[in-house]
Amino acid sequence: MLKDIAIKKVISYLNSDPDENIPKALDWAEKYLPGVKDDPRFYKIKEAALDENSNWYKLIRSIWDLDEEVRETIIVNFFLNGYLEWKDKRPKLMKKYGCSIPWTILMDPTSGCNLKCIGCWAADYGNKLNLDYETLDSIVKQGKDLGIYVYLFSGGEPLVAKNRILKLCEAHPDCLFVSFTNGTLIDEDFAKEMLRVKNFIPTISVEGFESATDFRRGNGTFKKIEEAMDILRDHKLPFGASCCYTSENIDSLSSEAYFDWLVEKGAKYAWFFTFMPIGVNSTSELMARPEQREKMYHAIRDFRKTKPLFTIDFWNDGEYVHGCIAGGRNYLHINANGDVEPCAFIHYSNINIKENSLIECLQSDLFKEYQAGQPFNDNHLKPCPLLDNPGRLQQMVHKSNAKSTDMEAPEDVDDLTEKVLDAAKNWSPTADKLWEQSQKNK
Repeated sequence: MLKDIAIKKVISYLNSDPDENIPKALDWAEKYLPGVKDDPRFYKIKEAALDENSNWYKLIRSIWDLDEEVRETIIVNFFLNGYLEWKDKRPKLMKKYGCSIPWTILMDPTSGCNLKCIGCWAADYGNKLNLDYETLDSIVKQGKDLGIYVYLFSGGEPLVAKNRILKLCEAHPDCLFVSFTNGTLIDEDFAKEMLRVKNFIPTISVEGFESATDFRRGNGTFKKIEEAMDILRDHKLPFGASCCYTSENIDSLSSEAYFDWLVEKGAKYAWFFTFMPIGVNSTSELMARPEQREKMYHAIRDFRKTKPLFTIDFWNDGEYVHGCIAGGRNYLHINANGDVEPCAFIHYSNINIKENSLIECLQSDLFKEYQAGQPFNDNHLKPCPLLDNPGRLQQMVHKSNAKSTDMEAPEDVDDLTEKVLDAAKNWSPTADKLWEQSQKNK
């Protein structure tokens, strides 16, 4: 309660004069928030946030362009509940249950989608599987008991199930819900619903500019995405972008013009993922080549210094989170069938949330194998047990007797490993070179 009062007072203080009081709020955080004094990352953030000419100051200041009630809800739910509450509970619960307690849970309300994107496993599933409201609600309730207040949605297209999602937002106003979405179902009415519930943020999938996006997602998709972003910006609502880089769109995604476009549209953050050939019918031809993955590595780091946009590179930022974050270490994935998987890109499991508690899932054999093996490489630019460390996923799947959760055509883990083997071998020398350089520059 005291934390809640303190955070709300700081918010009120900031609202009165952000330019004047942001430095004072950072001083307050340094003095009173647990663990901040010992975290070198905080001081880098503080240094950038105090420089009015820096891109980080501009990004922080842009938060005050958002709807006031939405902004305050997100700050409380993310920092107070999502970070402080989780950080306080996590060590005790890990000791009690003998497993990791993740920061967030990614779940699929439905396997249905209104698009059929090239290389996406969900395109083959159809609207066959769904997590009903009672199951979603149970997951969140169990998660909150563990200090988990941040939830992500993927699919399928989550907004196919928008009524369930909005109902969940209403039932848990103390949580933050973030959804990966193709953006084509966002309209004026949905924006008004976001203003009403206040705790939902869309992360819109976009592959670059029009030709790159429509190549994978279908003609006209990019224009619908732009319309959705304009609606969200006009309603002063927060949103981000999800960007999958492939062998076909690297030049578009890595361009300064693309980053400028995201900022202009009003995006506050962008998550970057490298293409994974998941599913027996998926092709490895779209996988980024080593020189392309390296290009994204440099582009994202360079633009972090100049663009008011918070960016995360799911693979290339492994050094900041000490390798793989899956398997319950920081997150897990629950598909539309209820299968609890270590990662959104690892479709193997030996336990189901409809039959087992969340804790039992975190204690499952496959999750134990993950947590015992992390990090899978001392070079955190090779974090993934599938894409970067050949054989590691095979070992864990076979040892835990996990099964393929692919809903159309189960994929043997040995076949999947063989499909990405060349990519892993080819990336390794580049990753070693980049890692050596990054360690020298510390």
